[in-house]
Amino acid sequence: MALGVPDPRLEEAVLGEEENLHPYAEPLPEGAGFFRRLARFVKSDHPYVLLGTSAVAAFSLACTATLPLGAAGRVLTVACLAWLAFSAVALVAKAVLRGAYRSRCPLARVTLRKPLRYLSYLVWACAIALFCLGPVAHFVALCQGAIASPTNPSGFLESAVYMLYNGRQLFVTGVTTTIELALFGTVIAFFLALLLVFLRIQTPDRGENDAVRFFKAVGAGFARLYSTVVRGTPMMVQGAIVYFAGLAVFRGMGWETAHINAVWSPFWAGLVTISLNSTAYMMEVLRGGIEAVDPGQLEAARSLGLSQWQAMRRVVFPQGVKNSIPALSNELIVNIKDSSVLSIIGVFDLMFATTSVIGIYYKGLEAYCIAAVVYLILTMVFSKVLTMLAARLDVEAPGPVGSTTDPAAAPARARQS
Repeated sequence: MALGVPDPRLEEAVLGEEENLHPYAEPLPEGAGFFRRLARFVKSDHPYVLLGTSAVAAFSLACTATLPLGAAGRVLTVACLAWLAFSAVALVAKAVLRGAYRSRCPLARVTLRKPLRYLSYLVWACAIALFCLGPVAHFVALCQGAIASPTNPSGFLESAVYMLYNGRQLFVTGVTTTIELALFGTVIAFFLALLLVFLRIQTPDRGENDAVRFFKAVGAGFARLYSTVVRGTPMMVQGAIVYFAGLAVFRGMGWETAHINAVWSPFWAGLVTISLNSTAYMMEVLRGGIEAVDPGQLEAARSLGLSQWQAMRRVVFPQGVKNSIPALSNELIVNIKDSSVLSIIGVFDLMFATTSVIGIYYKGLEAYCIAAVVYLILTMVFSKVLTMLAARLDVEAPGPVGSTTDPAAAPARARQS
């Protein structure tokens, strides 16, 4: 080869090596899923494989150095130490060879990049497992000690575990009652809201007689009044009114206390309260979804000979309900949290169970933290389920966990779509 004339084969090899060092030259198509991106990341070459993985392994070893580890922990420790030793050898070789490292060191061969990369993934997994194993082993030992303790421990976490384990029957009963109230109350409220929203959106028709127009005006006025009163008063006050009003009615009928308690328990009063309260909010959400439907569709249905009831039932209502599904489903999440106020009338929900545990062990902070974690888990689980359901129904998924009392939410989403 003449001096100063580049070798084409050498240029091709260098270019191929540079392409391997820059695997993201061609970006993924827009909308690529998580698993596709993960597969692209796993198959691609990365710089500083030895250094980055060594840093993770060293951090994991430092965090678990003083923690007691079993056989699995010792195996993971050996794997991380072996990688650190291997990286140290590579570092020494690079320092000694310097400029000739790429051409003379076997570790710099292109054929070893993929094996080293996959081996680094394995070491990453070992380091993460080791990092998690230490705290997990410590937490398991803490839980075992708290459960076996004859008295309530003094530590915060130990005491919380002790109270959760010994009061598990109370917490399970409270969680079950909370879920039942939220689920059944939301379903009942949905059907009541359908009825009230139909009354709410009624407008007098010129072709109707005076009696029909009068009843339409009365129905719309009642729906507006109901929405104003219920949404303007707290659920706690509503629950107390419903419960004691029911007791007064049954006592006025001459019933004895034992018979009243068998029929009108705090649970049924709480279910009625949640149903009536959610009805007002769902009615406004449905009204917003129905008003988001193009008015021309109602006019077209009426021009085809359908009555107002038929046009609403067959054309407008289905579209309005679909527009309102995200906000309606979020009402279930709201009811899971808001049902906690019903403990004041004796409903044995999660909040009532928490206060019962506090009365037994006289520790409020630990018990309320347990309740907060349980409420958070319930809302996250139901939010995930509702998101999956929305995907199946081909509608917008519910937003972040929170209140959906804004009637403008449904029409705003409908206009954006």
